[in-house]
Amino acid sequence: MSIEIIGWLGFGILVGAWVPQTLETIRDGFCAANLLFIIMYVTSSLLLSIYAYINGDAVFMSLNGMLTIGSGINLYYKIFPRVKPPVK
Repeated sequence: MSIEIIGWLGFGILVGAWVPQTLETIRDGFCAANLLFIIMYVTSSLLLSIYAYINGDAVFMSLNGMLTIGSGINLYYKIFPRVKPPVK
């Protein structure tokens, strides 16, 4: 078994965990996560995507690219909610 298969399996599991959360954010029309956390996540995923690209690592470039998109969606709905979030 190629070691790259392990990376792609991890990619699938992690992205699979993020997809339902992102769909929930879109469905709800807002993101309840902490704004600073979301900004840090988008930034770190983007930087790690660039790093993986420079190093020619397709697994981590794909993974961090997908996570940048998912966390970017959360950031968008945090800043521009479609509906007013419930009060805690």
